[in-house]
Amino acid sequence: MKSTSWGWGVPFVLSQLQTVVEAVDLLGGHVNMFMGTEGGGNNFPGAARPFGMVKLGPDLLSGTTDAYSGYLASGEFSGFSMMHEQGTGGAPKYGTVSQLPLVGNITNPLSNITVARNGTDEAEVGYYKAETIDGVTVELSATAHAGIYRYTFPPESDENHVLVDVSHVLPSFRGQGLSQEYKGGNITVFPDGHYAGHGVYDNGWNRSPDWTIYFCGWFDNDVDMSRVYTGTDEDGSIEQESGSASSSTGSTRVGGVFSFNDTEVISRVGISWISTSKACQYVDDELDEASFESIVDDAQAEWEETVFSKVTTTTTNETSLTLLYSSLYFMHLIPTNQTGENPGWESDEPYYQDIFTFWPKAYEEQIRSLIDIWRFDGFLPDGRSSNYNGRTQGGSNADNVLADAYVKGVRGAINWEDGYSAMITDAEVTPENDPVDPMARDSSTKEGRGALPDWIDLGYITPTYSRAVSRAVEYACNDFALHQVASGLGLDDDADKYLNRSRNWRNHWNPDLTSLGFSGFVVPRDKDGFIDTNPLTDAGYWADPYYQASSWAYSLTSIHDMQYIIDLAGGEKTMRERLDTMFTDGASGASGIIFDPTNEPQDLSVAQSRSIAKSYYNTGVNGLPGNSDAGAMQTWLLWNMIGLYPVTGQTTFLIHSPWFESLTIDLGDGKTLEVTTTGGDGTGDEIIFVQRLQVNGKNWRKNWLEWDDIFAEGGTLEFELGAEPSDWFTGEVPPSPASVQGVPPSMAVVQSSG
Repeated sequence: MKSTSWGWGVPFVLSQLQTVVEAVDLLGGHVNMFMGTEGGGNNFPGAARPFGMVKLGPDLLSGTTDAYSGYLASGEFSGFSMMHEQGTGGAPKYGTVSQLPLVGNITNPLSNITVARNGTDEAEVGYYKAETIDGVTVELSATAHAGIYRYTFPPESDENHVLVDVSHVLPSFRGQGLSQEYKGGNITVFPDGHYAGHGVYDNGWNRSPDWTIYFCGWFDNDVDMSRVYTGTDEDGSIEQESGSASSSTGSTRVGGVFSFNDTEVISRVGISWISTSKACQYVDDELDEASFESIVDDAQAEWEETVFSKVTTTTTNETSLTLLYSSLYFMHLIPTNQTGENPGWESDEPYYQDIFTFWPKAYEEQIRSLIDIWRFDGFLPDGRSSNYNGRTQGGSNADNVLADAYVKGVRGAINWEDGYSAMITDAEVTPENDPVDPMARDSSTKEGRGALPDWIDLGYITPTYSRAVSRAVEYACNDFALHQVASGLGLDDDADKYLNRSRNWRNHWNPDLTSLGFSGFVVPRDKDGFIDTNPLTDAGYWADPYYQASSWAYSLTSIHDMQYIIDLAGGEKTMRERLDTMFTDGASGASGIIFDPTNEPQDLSVAQSRSIAKSYYNTGVNGLPGNSDAGAMQTWLLWNMIGLYPVTGQTTFLIHSPWFESLTIDLGDGKTLEVTTTGGDGTGDEIIFVQRLQVNGKNWRKNWLEWDDIFAEGGTLEFELGAEPSDWFTGEVPPSPASVQGVPPSMAVVQSSG
C-alpha cells in the first residue's frame, strides 16, 4: 500500500518545523548513516546535502541483488557515482557520473570492472569512506551540485588510475523490464586537464524514457596520462588519441582513464541537467579550491542549521536520539531540489523531482513545483524522477499533498487557483495510456487516475482495471482532497460534488463477506455485483485488485468517512474487537499479525503504535520494516515520538503519547511547540499511557486537536503519563467529515456523480 499518502504512511509536515539552534554538540553525531540500509530499507548512506542533487556514494554488485541506493553490505565496487535515490523500491535509479580507482595495468577499462571491498565502510553526515582490496582509500563529500573525491593509493603502487565511466548505471535484476540502460554519450579531455561530457540513459523504477546528465570534472593533481575509450563489453576497448570519445548508441560504451604519480589524488566533479558549462560552474562556485575537510565541515554545518536543530530534546537516551536524528536525516535526502536545473521548461517557480510516490511534506516551494509540473506537463506527478512522471500505483495522491498544505494554511507565493485546477485535471481527465506499462496494461501508470471512466460513470471501479479496489479507496480520498480545497476557495458546488464522490468507496463494501468472524470488507465488483476474495490472502501487486495490502487494511482506509466505516462494521464495540484482531499475533491462523507495518503504518492506539515502533524499528542496518520510500517510514516514527498522528488533508491531529520528557519544535516567527511529559520513563518503553493532558495550560478532554490549537500560533502540550490506561478523555470523537449522520449502514451504496 505504498502509494497511499493518507493511510498507514503518516506524513511529517516539516514545512512548519523550524527550530532554534541550541548550544549543544553536533546533533548529527547521533545519526547512524547505515541505519535501514539492509533488510529492504534501502537507505542511502553516502555524502549529500539536504535535498541536494548530488548524492555521492558507492555502487556495489553482488550476484543478482538489486542495489536500490547503490549500497550493499557485501559485493564489489563497480564505481562511486554522483547520483542516487533514497530508500526506494521498484528498481534502482541513477548510479550515474561514476568514478572507480584502479591500480596496476588496465587493458580494458570498459569491461564492467569491479573491485572488491576491504574491511567495513564508514560514514558520518556529509562524509563517506571505503577501502578497496587494492588498498585504495576512497573518501567522499558533497555540495548541492558537486562532489569531491579523495583517493589515497598504497605507497608502493606506481600505477594509480581513476576510471571515469560515462556508461555506468545501476542495473536491475528483477526481470520486470525496469533496468536502466546507457543510450550514448561522450567525454572530452581538454588541454588544461579538465574533462566534460554527457550521458544519456533511460528507465529505472519510473520507466522513464531518455534523460541526459552533463558532467564536468578536474583533478587537483597533475595528470600523468589521460586516455579516452570507446568499446563494447565483448570485444574490448579501442583507445582514442584525439582526447575525445563519443557514442550515439548504448552498444558502444564511453569512458576515460586518468593516471597519476601521486599517492593522494583529489577529484572535483559537478553535474547538471542543462549543460557541461553549468556543471563546470558548480565546481567553481561550490568547491573552488576548498579543502576536503572544509567541504565535510560545511556539509555538517548545513545539516545542523537546516535540519537537526529544528527538533531538540532533553533526553540523553542514545537509542532514542539515534532514531530521532537518523529519521530526520534520511527524510531530507529527497525530493531533490532541482531549481534552476529543469531541462523541460523555463519558469521562475521552484522545481523538485525524485519523488517516489507521494508522502506529504508541505513545503511551499515543493507545492509550487508540483503545480508548475502540471502547468507544463499536463498532470500533477504521483512519482517523478529524471524529469518524468511515473509510476502511479493507486490514486492521484498529489491531490492529497496539496489539500494537506491548503488546510494547514500554507500560502506564500502558491497560486491556489492553479493548484485547484491541477487537482481538477486529476479528477476529471483520463490520462492517455502511453506508454503502456507491461505490468498494468489496462490504463496509465504514468500520471493521473487511469480508471476514471468507471469511477465517474459507475461510482466504482470494475476489474476491467487493475488494482480496482485499492484505486477506488484512493480515488475516494483524492476526491475528498478536492472537496477540502474547493470549500476553502468558496466553490460550493464543487465542494458538494467531490464530497459525494469521496463516499463512492462504499460501493465496494460487501457487508456479507466475513473473515475471522467479522463482516464487511471492500471487494472487487462489476455490474453483476460483488466479487468475493479472501481478506487474509488477497494482497497483490500491479495486476491484482489490491495493491501491496489486503482488504483487512483497505477496508479501514477511507479515514475521511471513518464514522461510516464504524457503522458498517457493526458499531464501536465490534470495530474495537476488529482492530484488536488485526494486532493479535496468530489471529489469522499463522504467525504474525494482520496489520502490515512494512507499509508505513487512545490507550489502545498508544499501546499498538508504540509496540510497532519499538518492535519493528531499531538503530541498526535492519532498522526499518520496509522501504524508506522517500522518508515515509521515518516520518511515521517521528510523529510517534512527538505523540501526535496527523490526518492528511484535514486539520485534525490524533493524540497519542510522546516518548520524551521534553521536545521543542520551533515553528518560525518566534512560535514554538513545547511537548513535555511527567511520570514517564524517558524512553517511551513502558510508562506510556496518558493520565492527564493540558493544551496551552488548560485541561484537555478530547483525544484529538486541530492545527489552530498548537501549530498556527504555537502552543504547549503537557502530558502526565502512567503505567496503566486511564479515562482521561471523554470528549467528542474526531471529525468524520464525509459521514452522513442518520443514514443506516444498509444504504452503503451511493450513486455515482457522473
